[in-house]
Amino acid sequence: MCSPPFHGGLMSGMACFKNKNPKSMPLNNLQDKIADIITRSLGAHVTITGLRPIGGGCINDAQQVETDRGRFFMKYNSASRYPGMFEAEARGLQLLEDAGYLKVPAVVGHGEANNYSILVLEYLASATQKTGFWQEFGEGLARMHQQQPGDGRFGLDQDNYIGSLPQGNRTHDDWISFFISERLEAQLKLARDHGRAGKELSAMFEKFYRFLPDFFPEEPPSLLHGDLWSGNYMTGEEGEPAIIDPAVYYGHRYMDLGMSKLFGGFSTAFYESYHAHYPLDKGWQEGIEIANLYPLMVHVNLFGGGYLGQVKRSLRRFV
Repeated sequence: MCSPPFHGGLMSGMACFKNKNPKSMPLNNLQDKIADIITRSLGAHVTITGLRPIGGGCINDAQQVETDRGRFFMKYNSASRYPGMFEAEARGLQLLEDAGYLKVPAVVGHGEANNYSILVLEYLASATQKTGFWQEFGEGLARMHQQQPGDGRFGLDQDNYIGSLPQGNRTHDDWISFFISERLEAQLKLARDHGRAGKELSAMFEKFYRFLPDFFPEEPPSLLHGDLWSGNYMTGEEGEPAIIDPAVYYGHRYMDLGMSKLFGGFSTAFYESYHAHYPLDKGWQEGIEIANLYPLMVHVNLFGGGYLGQVKRSLRRFV
């Protein structure tokens, strides 16, 4: 998760939360592991012919991996600092790929070497958006959101990460209890523990929780991307929409829609197409503002700044 910074209370420009390993990390010491991951996936020996840094990552360092069997994408980070991060991401990508409605990079494999976690994915080349890109994107997300878990519960059988923060996915029978316990209270506790929030904010949330059912229509859990802001979609090589860097779980679909609105970057045609294929409740605009309390609290814990004020303004509006 990256974030536009606050300037005078307004969000402008694009910046990333830098939480990376030293650039002197000896990639040559990891080449054998990278080659092994790709070899096991392809079932044939692979030789790495080059590594080229790819910019734009907010948390992980990334490389384009050139081999004698084609290009791949690889990212890496500290295994001890972010345990299980890439294993969880690989699982999420697989769930999205299995749904089959939007393009995601195929998982090649993951592993560890020299206290670094490594994730190798299909390399997605980018191209110009084709005609109907946003309509296809909206329909694809609507179809994806209609995918439900086998047990009908909110959450996931595996925790993962939202940006660089752990994201708990303990399952619940209803959305409201999941949203409070696993999303809002988890971030509120983190903010209190690090001195970013006090008793006033806790009291505001406690009062607010009574009104939550008014904003979320009762619906079955949806398969969510989980971090669907404008930095986490791209245009594939055939001009189609593709989604990357997920924080997957089964939750209320307002969560993805809210994130898409939080920093902009999605066309009106995207929402029109979505609504045509999975109609939204008439109060969905207010509902997604409530849903965005979660990513805003994540941003409080990652970036501080004016995000705390934005959380308080949202709470005051509805309490």
